[in-house]
Amino acid sequence: MTTDAIAAATDKPKPSRLADVLTLSKVRVNTLVVATTAGGYWLASHEALNFVQLVNTCLATGLVAAGAAALNQIFERDIDRLMVRTRHRPVAEGRMDVGEAVTLALGMTVVGLIMLWIGSSAAASLVALATFASYAFIYTPLKRVTSLSTIVGAVPGALPPLIGWAAARGTFLEPAPWSLFLIGFFWQLPHILAIGWMYREDYARARLPVLAAVDPTGAISGRQAMLWSAAVVAVSVLPSTPASHLTGVAYLVGALLLGIAQFVMAARFARNRSEAKARQLFYATLLYLPALWLLMGLTRLDPTL
Repeated sequence: MTTDAIAAATDKPKPSRLADVLTLSKVRVNTLVVATTAGGYWLASHEALNFVQLVNTCLATGLVAAGAAALNQIFERDIDRLMVRTRHRPVAEGRMDVGEAVTLALGMTVVGLIMLWIGSSAAASLVALATFASYAFIYTPLKRVTSLSTIVGAVPGALPPLIGWAAARGTFLEPAPWSLFLIGFFWQLPHILAIGWMYREDYARARLPVLAAVDPTGAISGRQAMLWSAAVVAVSVLPSTPASHLTGVAYLVGALLLGIAQFVMAARFARNRSEAKARQLFYATLLYLPALWLLMGLTRLDPTL
């Protein structure tokens, strides 16, 4: 690095306090959490949509997710300092005191849970609490221990649609919301495998036993990406079954096409474990889930589809 480059890096202005809070909250990642929560609420609303309750549910879920993300960064601040893509996070870099970060994390979580309990339903609040606890206190510590933490972490990542469903119906003890859970659960696995391969050097530097770090050839990562992508195709048809009764034929056809397209990208990655193929799979997963939820949302507008 040249002297001018070093000077430019040194003179780079520090992020604002608001920017640090947004980074601590993982706002970009949690946008998908809020979107799938809204989708669960939308699909559960047979009658006229309660817009005020929907907004409350989304805001509250976003706060709980932000609290979990903040605790994750507090617990992993030593790891974050070792990874290029995370070393500038506010707690890792020391711009935010741990005590302040803990206060923000717990404050956002408690406020979000209360908002769900009062403004949505007790069931929604309980699912959100389970999401928070499993992410912060089970998945986060397991990341240091085993590559199987990825499967554990897919559980809290798949629960937000149940929060939305429980907010609208007051219960999640129905088959339909669990079909949404299974889609979210299996979708995350090829998505995370792609991320793991893209940043495998970073994970190895931090000595995190993600699959890509302990499988240097990527052969296992490729096979698992195909396996989980095939599972996504299988569970994506569940909303159209009589047990769920959420969607019609148009959704079924669209879901199969989308799932097959994602599986093809996983197969290409399995055949050629390059960073470019991993990135293509990553973007394919990012496109897949919103497209699938859009298909389900359209079914609610027109049950004949």
